[in-house]
Amino acid sequence: MDKVFISQLHVDTIIGVYDFEKETKQSLFFDIEMLTDIRAAANSDDINDTVDYAVVSERIIKHVTAKPVELLETLVEQIAEFILSDFNVSEVKVRVSKPAAVKEANTVGVEIIRTVNNTRN
Repeated sequence: MDKVFISQLHVDTIIGVYDFEKETKQSLFFDIEMLTDIRAAANSDDINDTVDYAVVSERIIKHVTAKPVELLETLVEQIAEFILSDFNVSEVKVRVSKPAAVKEANTVGVEIIRTVNNTRN
């Protein structure tokens, strides 16, 4: 399977459990890997035959900034679910980093891998 990816997509948003986190936007960085078959797009040279990473990026930004959540776990599950349901991919890896969460660490975060068959339990 082929891979379309987005690396270090930067979004500033409200996220967190603590009261101080709900008052100030924080930077999140997303790494997305989507497994798909790119042969049709390679043959046609048509963006409509592939996963448009610009469209996926826009959807992620819109989703992350529309309705704040408290946990990164919630956010990555939501993103994986809409990517699998709305784009022609068989598997998605969603990794989100929250660099300001732990001052002693360069970054912390959550990473999940979901397939078309395991999105709903």
